Amino acid sequence: MNDRILLGAIADDFTGATDLANILVRGGMRTVQTIGVPAADTVLPECDVVVVALKSRTIPAADAIRQSLAALDWLKAQGVQQVFFKVCSTFDSTDAGNIGQVADALLDALGEKISVVCPAYPANRRTVFQGHLFVGDVLLSDSPMRNHPLTPMTDANLVRVLGRQSRYPVGLVPWSKVGAGDTAIAEALAALAAQGVRHAVVDAVRDEDLHAIGTACRRQRLLVGGAGLALGLPQNFRDDNLLADHADADALGQVGGAAAVLAGSCSEATRAQVADMAGRHPAVVIDPLTADNPVHLAEAALANASATLDRGETVLFYSSADPAAVASIQQRLGLEHAATLVEQAFAHLAQALVARGVRRLVVAGGETSGAVVGALGVKALAIGPQIDPGVPWTRVLGPQPLLLALKSGNFGRTDFFSRALEMVR
Repeated sequence: MNDRILLGAIADDFTGATDLANILVRGGMRTVQTIGVPAADTVLPECDVVVVALKSRTIPAADAIRQSLAALDWLKAQGVQQVFFKVCSTFDSTDAGNIGQVADALLDALGEKISVVCPAYPANRRTVFQGHLFVGDVLLSDSPMRNHPLTPMTDANLVRVLGRQSRYPVGLVPWSKVGAGDTAIAEALAALAAQGVRHAVVDAVRDEDLHAIGTACRRQRLLVGGAGLALGLPQNFRDDNLLADHADADALGQVGGAAAVLAGSCSEATRAQVADMAGRHPAVVIDPLTADNPVHLAEAALANASATLDRGETVLFYSSADPAAVASIQQRLGLEHAATLVEQAFAHLAQALVARGVRRLVVAGGETSGAVVGALGVKALAIGPQIDPGVPWTRVLGPQPLLLALKSGNFGRTDFFSRALEMVR
């Protein structure tokens, strides 16, 4: 069996990292998620997978490339056999990047001819057909993602989207090949590579397709996609006699203490979850128009919840708002300033809550999650049991017991927050 890390992943945001890690843990692979690129002398617990979580989705492309290559260097030093560049299942990006540019850089650094690109995740209603990404029954460009404040997705054709970002030719492995199985997929990839195609978008509409793609990619060094693309990977390592079965791969142990929910995402799914949670528990809104200092915003929110927290009750803190309200705030404060103000307020709030004894935190939103784990000084997470597809509980690796659930804005059922907390009651 293996005496080194088998799979190394680079995720462009923190919730996406836990999404991928969740899939791999459920496949029996012991998985650790690091926050940022680990130092050269970092010692991690024995594991099969390391997912390096970056906050690179919306930063300048040059910075995203630099951070991603640093993560790749660290992973290569651990002897990983395969590299997974984790992006959002809605392919969040702009024509300026960062998916294509980072994928180009990773491909070049690995010396590979072609990457496989597939953000499909049927469990979360993300599918790819004829190169077009669907969210549920509608094209990505007709979904709420078309109104995303940072990465509005107005084109569902992934070959075109990636082609505008990459320096290299982009091709397609259509479902007619995917549905024929792993051998047909491998042959299609080889044919595209022979034509000079460097990135191959691959269709997938079912979990069976993702398993077939995984099998076809056994010897591929670079995979680019959503967490669903990892479904077939654990079996490859088992077939090569490199992976033992770990029935307790998701064990976290018990952690006591109070609980809180921090919701910064403004996605449609999170807004419904906030409404559900607010009907069950005390809720405090964080409104960036009430103060221009993140510390003051956090202190005001904490003051409003102080008596409730003293009674040991769970509190929901949220800034989630509908698109019209978000647009109004951005118009008054500026897009970047409004986002930074809210993120930093949640960061200060998380620090204050943990200082008060909160030991179970549910965080909604990739940017919010990044701000929270940064503020708490989290370096690495052990991945635990799944709450909903794409979202596991995690345990902070360090001297202080702390459980975190980091949720992408679009993920989870309406009652996600209450069910998550019930699991670790």
